[in-house]
Amino acid sequence: MSTATPSKRQKTDVPYELIYWPSLPGRGEPIRLCFEATSTPYTDVSNRTEAGVQAVLEQISKSNLGSGSNPPPLAPPILRHGDLLLSQLPNILLYLGPRLGLAGLEDDETAIYHVNQLALTALDGLSNEVHNVHHPIATSAYYEEQKEEAKVKAKDYLETRLPKFLEYFERVLQGEASKGGEYLYAGQLTFADLVLWHCLDGVTHAFPRAMEKVRKEGMYGRVFMLYDRIKGMKEIEEYLGSERRMKYGKGIYRHYPELDIEE
Repeated sequence: MSTATPSKRQKTDVPYELIYWPSLPGRGEPIRLCFEATSTPYTDVSNRTEAGVQAVLEQISKSNLGSGSNPPPLAPPILRHGDLLLSQLPNILLYLGPRLGLAGLEDDETAIYHVNQLALTALDGLSNEVHNVHHPIATSAYYEEQKEEAKVKAKDYLETRLPKFLEYFERVLQGEASKGGEYLYAGQLTFADLVLWHCLDGVTHAFPRAMEKVRKEGMYGRVFMLYDRIKGMKEIEEYLGSERRMKYGKGIYRHYPELDIEE
């Protein structure tokens, strides 16, 4: 039986702190979604404290050599949990998953690896590749400097790469391991579902006309039902309407009308 109720969570009185660039969903958003979906208290340091962006800059400074047990992070997102400091989004999700009850059934020792596999796949094709669309030549160059190349990249992404990943997740939801097709794995909400939701939401922001067309064609009905199911969760619905939710801007998911399909 499918359920949105996470598995039993590990109790902790140690506060969670997310350190990420202010005013952007970005790679910090799946972490926020994990906290929000499970009603787990956390502090979004750059957005909710006086530290602001300085919290990020101090961590990624060339002068930061880390501590006795924590190597310095290269880039955000960064999770601070007591004395522990972790970076890299997939690594943070691996840490949080079991603690928040978002890593599959507790008695399934391999569940977290399957959930991680699904999350990594979504990030590969529906996040990293989307960023490469508007920066196909160099991440250090402005979009305007590679605009024509971006148009070529966008056409290929929307025609070949996006359908490939949507078809894959449609198959996952049809598969036996999904246990009913409401969630990606074991019939319950995991961090992979939240990552996929974020990716679909971001792609929809970047390419609204293309995604509307894909929806109307009805080839990936299970995928979009999952999207709507998570968006309709009480906790997520409340979060999306709150000031805690950051708006899309000049991050991974950027809306350039010239890169979308024609009307």
